[in-house]
Amino acid sequence: MRRCAMDAQAGHADHAGMNEIGDAMSSGRLAWVAFCFLLAGAIKGVTGMGLPTLAMALLSLVLPAASAATLMLVPALLTNIAQCFGRHGGTLLRRLWPLWLALVLGTLFAPVPSLASGTARPVLGGVLLAYGAFGLARLRLPAPGRFAGGLGALAGGLGGALSAATGVFVMPMVPYLQALALSRAALIQALGISFTLASLALAARLGGLEAAEPPEAPALGVALATAFAGMGLGARWRQRLPAAHFRRALYAVLMLLGSLMLAG
Repeated sequence: MRRCAMDAQAGHADHAGMNEIGDAMSSGRLAWVAFCFLLAGAIKGVTGMGLPTLAMALLSLVLPAASAATLMLVPALLTNIAQCFGRHGGTLLRRLWPLWLALVLGTLFAPVPSLASGTARPVLGGVLLAYGAFGLARLRLPAPGRFAGGLGALAGGLGGALSAATGVFVMPMVPYLQALALSRAALIQALGISFTLASLALAARLGGLEAAEPPEAPALGVALATAFAGMGLGARWRQRLPAAHFRRALYAVLMLLGSLMLAG
C-alpha cells in the first residue's frame, strides 16, 4: 500500500512537473511573440514599413512558417489600415491599379509551394538577403516612365508569388514604389494600401491551407498589443532621430535573419 501511495505521489509530481514545463514553454513563446511584434512595430512606426517582414522573419526562427504567417496577418492588416487614408488615394489608384491588381492575383493564384512546405524558410531567407542588400547598397532604380503600368503589373505579380510562398510582400514591390519618386506622404499611403491588399489576399489563400491553424487567442492578443505599442514608440522616435539610421539598421537585421534562415 505504501509503495502504491509513493508511486501515486511520484506520478502526480511528474504530472505537475510536466505542466510546469508546458507553462514555461508557453510563457517563453508569448514573450518571444511580444518581442517580435514590439520590435517590428517600432520599425514600422519609424519607416512606415517592415512589420510583416521583420515579424515573419523573427517568428519563423521558432515557429513553422504557416503558423508564423497566420499570427502575423491580423497585426499586419490592422496596422496597415491606418496608412491607407490620405489625400493621395485617387491619384495613387490611377497610377498603381496594375500593381495592386497583379499583387492580389499573384498572391491568390501563383503556382508556388505553400507556406506549409519545407521550401518556405530558404526562400524567405533569400528574399530577406536580397532586400537587405538592396537597401544597404542605397541603389536607385530609374523612373519607369511610360512603362510604369507594365512594370507595375510585373512587380505586383512577382511580389504576389513571393507573398504566397513566404508570407512577405516587400520584393520587388517596394523598390518599384521607390522608383516612382512619390512624396513621402504619398509613399506611406501607397505602402499601406499595398500591404493591406497583400495581407487580405494572403489571408484568403491561407483559408484553404489545412496545415495552417488559427493563431491562439493569447498569442494574437499579445501580438496586437505589442505591435501597436511599438508603432507608438517608433512614431515618437521618428520625430527625434533621422529615419535613415533606422532604415539602415532594418536592412542589416534583415540580412542577418536571412543568413540564419539559409544556414538553418
